[in-house]
Amino acid sequence: MRIILTCLLIGLAGCVSMIPVDEYAIARAAMEGAKESEAPRFAPALWYKAEQAYREGETFFRERAFSDAAKRFSAARTLAEQAENTARLARFESGDLAP
Repeated sequence: MRIILTCLLIGLAGCVSMIPVDEYAIARAAMEGAKESEAPRFAPALWYKAEQAYREGETFFRERAFSDAAKRFSAARTLAEQAENTARLARFESGDLAP
């Protein structure tokens, strides 16, 4: 009986995935940084993709699909960082932003 119970507990422990709280927070910070650099205005395509990935991550997070949420938050962070960099460069080239 103990062997069966031990195997069951080990099997259930393997099913538990980590909650991507750090990924969520980092993605949110990247989104805020991109928004502050006016990415929606200067890099709308990247901003839209980042926003879409972030919202999908939030949906997966609410549905407790943590593995999918982590992937979407990671994609949102990458896209938001690209949008922020593109926006900063566009603002600099237009003379709107000093180096």
